[in-house]
Amino acid sequence: MSLEKVVYVAKAKATGGRDGRATSDDGVLDIQLGVPKEMGGAGGAATNPEQLFAAGYSACFLGAMKFVAGRDKISMPKDAFIEGEVGIGPIPTGFSIEVTLNVHLAGLTQEEADKLVQAAHIVCPYSNATRGNIDVTLNVIV
Repeated sequence: MSLEKVVYVAKAKATGGRDGRATSDDGVLDIQLGVPKEMGGAGGAATNPEQLFAAGYSACFLGAMKFVAGRDKISMPKDAFIEGEVGIGPIPTGFSIEVTLNVHLAGLTQEEADKLVQAAHIVCPYSNATRGNIDVTLNVIV
């Protein structure tokens, strides 16, 4: 599937792999990368691709929920938040990830929250990119 129109292009550079650094072309992002202890690394104060993916997917999905809420005239709780979890592990051909999004929507009924989350899952760019490629679990908490 091709985009009809590209409205924004993010550019980032990674050096050194999992024990390196990642920077954006505008200098806003400049972070040290490291391998978690669970994967045989030193751990510590460095982040990793899985944390970045969890943060990015969570933020993007929350934005998709706000879009759907505005479009469908649903009252979105101001204190809504998402806790993203990205697991990594081996598969027969290498490695893969799985995602769990714990979507917190206090103040909505379970039915309203489920409807909002399912609609957001249809429009979210991360959901569209991962659909059919990795397991994504959506836990809706009211």
